[in-house]
Amino acid sequence: MRILSIQSSVAYGHVGNSAAVFPLQRLGHEVWPVFTVHFSNHTGYGAWRGPLLDPADVAEVITGIEERGVLATCDAVLSGYQGSPAVAAVIVDAVKRVKAANPAATYTCDPVMGNAKSGCFVNPEIPPIIRSEVVPVADILTPNQFELGFITGRDSLSGPSPIEDVLSAADAVREMGPSTVLVTSVERAGAPADVIEMVAVTGDGAWIVQTPRLPMKANGSGDITAALFTAHLHTTGSPAVALGRTVASVYDVLEATLESGERELRLIAAQDAIAVPDERFEVERLR
Repeated sequence: MRILSIQSSVAYGHVGNSAAVFPLQRLGHEVWPVFTVHFSNHTGYGAWRGPLLDPADVAEVITGIEERGVLATCDAVLSGYQGSPAVAAVIVDAVKRVKAANPAATYTCDPVMGNAKSGCFVNPEIPPIIRSEVVPVADILTPNQFELGFITGRDSLSGPSPIEDVLSAADAVREMGPSTVLVTSVERAGAPADVIEMVAVTGDGAWIVQTPRLPMKANGSGDITAALFTAHLHTTGSPAVALGRTVASVYDVLEATLESGERELRLIAAQDAIAVPDERFEVERLR
């Protein structure tokens, strides 16, 4: 499998492409990383150095890849943190080029905007553009519950919500264009306080998986989740299997990170859990 991944890059730590590329490679896939920013570290530290890359430069890199004559071999496009509002148009154009060369290719959009605890942490011009211009061209969308609420205009999803509301919002997103929606960091009303859930929704059904809630903040976990789910969905064709394998690997990476006492994801140390997921969490069909 070959994946064009358009995301941020950091020199220190693991977010964006710095979180997605190695796990995809560890699964045996080729990745063509294109950077939207190149920072010293992720912005969660409150201070960082390095440039937001000019959208024209991002587009030039993609054009250079196209000039190698390889877009017809690209199986998937993946995007995450955009950095600049103008990058959205570059991503949409890249998706169109890839699909023109290979109509079977898919596009996964991780609509990085914010989360329930931090609120919106990107340029405030970016979320409306993602909603209006990027979401409609996506095949797979991987929002957290907070982002799902913004995209669908349902503010109530910023807190614990009935699972029916989450499914209804996912269905609303699917009407906008994506055929598959993976909702991360699901806060289900009535669920035990020490668990967190993830839900996958397609036209064929909906599935949920539950894991223990780890006492940590994990920058980059959404990035690796979107990458792994995309890869597993492509290789298995099963949303339920992709969900189970993704959750198993991400949980083991997070657990290894917590045990290490380090702030950054221990992707290298936990790489075996990425390559061979321990599918021990039950995936339950909701409908």
